Amino acid sequence: MIPLPALQSLDDIQKALATLPEPDQDAADAAHKREPQLTKPPGALGRLEDLVVWLSQWQGRHPPAMGTPKAQVFAGNHGVTGKGVSAYPADVTAQMVANFEAGGAAINQLCQAFGVGFAIDALALDRPTKDFTEGAAMTEAEFLDAFVFGMGAVNDGTDVLCLGEMGIGNTTAAAAISLGLFGGDPKDWTGMGTGVSGEALTKKTEIVGTAVAAQAKAASNPLQVLRCLGGREMVAIAGAVLAARYRNVPVLLDGYVATASAAPLEAAQPGALDHCQVGHVSAEPGHTLLLEKLGKTPLLNLEMRLGEATGAVMAVQVLRAAVACHNGMATFEDAAISGKN
Repeated sequence: MIPLPALQSLDDIQKALATLPEPDQDAADAAHKREPQLTKPPGALGRLEDLVVWLSQWQGRHPPAMGTPKAQVFAGNHGVTGKGVSAYPADVTAQMVANFEAGGAAINQLCQAFGVGFAIDALALDRPTKDFTEGAAMTEAEFLDAFVFGMGAVNDGTDVLCLGEMGIGNTTAAAAISLGLFGGDPKDWTGMGTGVSGEALTKKTEIVGTAVAAQAKAASNPLQVLRCLGGREMVAIAGAVLAARYRNVPVLLDGYVATASAAPLEAAQPGALDHCQVGHVSAEPGHTLLLEKLGKTPLLNLEMRLGEATGAVMAVQVLRAAVACHNGMATFEDAAISGKN
């Protein structure tokens, strides 16, 4: 296993992205070799077969395992909420963190139902990021603190890491990051979030466009886009994605915000998200467009838009199904069944 890089600047992150660990080809080859021997027609399990290869190569072993999945949620507050971009006040972020800690949120129920470990980490909720229509959301020091914090949340031995977030205002940040990275019309990237509509949605869309214009100098550097338009919880997700690559931990990204948090890594270094799958496609319209830009096909479409890693944890069951079939099925030889002519 390659040691985690020491990071003291955004340039250090860029260098780490340029030297990312590669997938384990031996493990992938072993998965490819076993699959045609199983008692089914070739390709009959569809994408489940591809997911087994993906898990094997990024866990660095064959057979792959799904015994220790973990959901990691990061929480942060956004200065742009002062502009009225959300249907809920910023205080709800801290209140929801307390709800997570008490076991009362949707993600708690899903993790309990599916045997997934859970952790919630709040990042400086008493110090919201700066309103990014007026200046960069974070200084470089704040960005690095959040990024390194996210890296530290990734543990060796985790079979798959589900990454999610909580932060009032962060769908505005997700839309701004997506627009800053890929261009287009703010309307294409901006959705209802926690439930804004009508004039409030129009105002939110205008703020997304204003923010990207205000931070236009950052547009040439994807990491600067994340610093200037993101939130601490989003930067922590990006840090966790990078650390997971170094620790042989495959990643399930949650919805729009989590995907937008990781997107700058791919924009900075193509292939940086190869060890990531997207658990589900959010009902936020910008998520579908973002997935197209990243070339990612989500595992589920349940019309969810909650965040909290809920969609990613739902997708854990798909990975478990893939592994159970691959590891447990008999081969044609074992079952004395004639193979394909």
